[in-house]
Amino acid sequence: MHAPDTGADVGRAAGGGAGHDPPDQARLRQLAAEQAALRRVATLVARGAPADELFAAVTEEAGQLLAAHLAGMAHYESDNTLTVLATWASEGEHPLVPGPWPLEGGDLASTVFRTGRSVRIDDYRGVSGRIAAFVREELGISSSVASPIVVEGRLWGVLFLHSKQAAQPLPLDAEARLGSFTELVATAIANAQAGQELRELADTQAALRRLATLVARGEPPEAVFAAATREVLRYFGGGTARMIRYEPDGTATLLANEGTMGAHMRSGERWEGYPPAGVTATVRRTGQAARVDDYQDIPGGERYLREELRSAVGVPIHVNGQLWGMIAVGSGQEPMPPDTERRMTQFTDLVATAVANAQNRDLLEASREELAHLLAEQAALRRVATLVARGIDPAEIFSAVAEEIRRQLGADSAGIGRFEPDGTSVVVVSDDAGDVPVNLPIGTRVELRDHLAPAMVWRTGRAAQVDEDAWSSVSDPSADALRELGIRSIVASPVVVEGRLWGVVTALTRRGLFPSGTADRMADFTELVAMAVGNAESRAELAASRARIVAAADQTRRRIERDLHDGTQQRLVSLGLELRLAQSTVPAGLPELDTVIGRVAEELTGVVEDLREIARGIHPAILSEGGLGPALRTLARRAAIAVELDIAAIARLPEPIEVAAYYLVSEALTNATRHAHASVAEVAAQACGGTLRVCVHDDGAGGADPHRGSGLAGLKDRIEALGGTFTLHSPPGGGTTVSCELPVEAGVGQPDTGPAGPSR
Repeated sequence: MHAPDTGADVGRAAGGGAGHDPPDQARLRQLAAEQAALRRVATLVARGAPADELFAAVTEEAGQLLAAHLAGMAHYESDNTLTVLATWASEGEHPLVPGPWPLEGGDLASTVFRTGRSVRIDDYRGVSGRIAAFVREELGISSSVASPIVVEGRLWGVLFLHSKQAAQPLPLDAEARLGSFTELVATAIANAQAGQELRELADTQAALRRLATLVARGEPPEAVFAAATREVLRYFGGGTARMIRYEPDGTATLLANEGTMGAHMRSGERWEGYPPAGVTATVRRTGQAARVDDYQDIPGGERYLREELRSAVGVPIHVNGQLWGMIAVGSGQEPMPPDTERRMTQFTDLVATAVANAQNRDLLEASREELAHLLAEQAALRRVATLVARGIDPAEIFSAVAEEIRRQLGADSAGIGRFEPDGTSVVVVSDDAGDVPVNLPIGTRVELRDHLAPAMVWRTGRAAQVDEDAWSSVSDPSADALRELGIRSIVASPVVVEGRLWGVVTALTRRGLFPSGTADRMADFTELVAMAVGNAESRAELAASRARIVAAADQTRRRIERDLHDGTQQRLVSLGLELRLAQSTVPAGLPELDTVIGRVAEELTGVVEDLREIARGIHPAILSEGGLGPALRTLARRAAIAVELDIAAIARLPEPIEVAAYYLVSEALTNATRHAHASVAEVAAQACGGTLRVCVHDDGAGGADPHRGSGLAGLKDRIEALGGTFTLHSPPGGGTTVSCELPVEAGVGQPDTGPAGPSR
């Protein structure tokens, strides 16, 4: 059974061939084509299609929809150049587009880059810049429009269309219509970036697990050094990675060297004479992480440039509180990412553990306990990361994070809060009381006080620890509560979502002061919280975007229906009456004229009836006036096959819910008649427990496939945009069952108590 394209059917029914449609019918056909194109792109976004496939599809759909000759999509690079990602031509192959292109002059891409807004150029004469010259002279373009692609508030790229006909420029609303496509592209890119962050976190945990396993087995330090260096090189993707040990005489001993770049010294060799401004000397002098983004900028950096090294990051290894050595990773390309130092710290911690084990066997038991704690922490991170990857409700992730942090830190209580925009308070979104009866209900607003760690996080954006001395002499309800509960120390770590400070994770203890660095240990958990929040916001934005598209389509249909009924239809009826009046005045001696006028009046009456059917198909009046129950009974009476109705008393529901349910039944009955050749269909509808359930089953040929037509696919998009679920079961020869569940507010309106039963 082939499901027809509902939007296309409406468009075809609305008028004749291209170029001859009345304005309303042409607009209807345009809207149907636009919605079909957006549905196809949204489907690619929803299934996570590869970037090149998505970019090519968006470029082609936009170009065809707006009747362009050429179309393209490009990305703004960090060096203020433009790289073309996808092109399309209405005829033949798109001309080769070299690159990258400098952003200069008054061309489309450069103007969008400067303004961040859509741009149109209808005459390229006098437009400056290399891109404009190429478009004008090589491509022969006369009219162009471009729309920005903005990903999470940042200008990412541009989508543009070109026309070669000066007499027929691109539509005046082309910029606005391109916006729907760029929103879908931005959503796909944001989703891909969130997924990449999650994969990077998983890769980090896998590398740490491998290294931690070596340490736990008590492997010789040399094996741990080599493994740590390999993992750092593999994970951070630099050209070289090294581990050195600082010697008392000011030299350094190379313990491990991995990669294809830089000096290839053998393990055990002494290293001296390193540049005083390089990472080796800087880490030794400061005891802190150091970086060089370009060795051209430091004295003595020529030796590294000759070895094709351009940048490097070094992270210290502290053993028992003393600077012991360093791990460094270098690159011959771009500078290392800005968070490289923090992420490498996890590797240096494990190396430090291995060194400490080898240096002091008397502390072996304590080291094993520390290692077990680290492994337990990694296991906890894996459990939370699994929840994030499954895309479950953020509230469940918050609860899991609070519990895991309490366990890993040995805290008495832990919780997660969301900062209010004015920074005066934090709202509790999850709380694990543990052994301390804090019991702050979800939604509780806690005022930020100077003696509370979350207040320090809000002011600085960094992790913070506050101990009991800070509130011991403060007269304040929150300080009184802390003293009453016996809390001695509080640590807090920021939750940063897409560059903005979103909230804070807090842990409390009454067993003593938290060790130094405890707040920093929470960073991996807060990253997972941030990822969960970001994913939830991305999904919410996508759902809202789909809902807006559905709402806009419904609003346009209602307007077209109203215009047809109140305008065109009334004028045709008036013309029919005037023709009948003219017919009554024809002299008796002109029977042929009387016959011609009568025939024209009858044809006009038929046109009015056709117009009424079109308007009824756009949005049935019975649905707006009587609700879903009467509308379904009307569908059953008009169906070409027997329809058995089972409709419970249904209250008036929100209009989008009623429209979605009506179109599902209408599409299913149409397909059952036209394609499945069914003899009977069963329609059941029931609203119960805040959910509307609708099911249509026929005894036809089965084999329905929504991928062969956009009618069922469009219904699925509409229902899912409203938060519902759509199912189709259609085995060949076994009939077809189409059903959906839509969330509604229970008890809205008055119940429909009309008759139900078999109808014809």
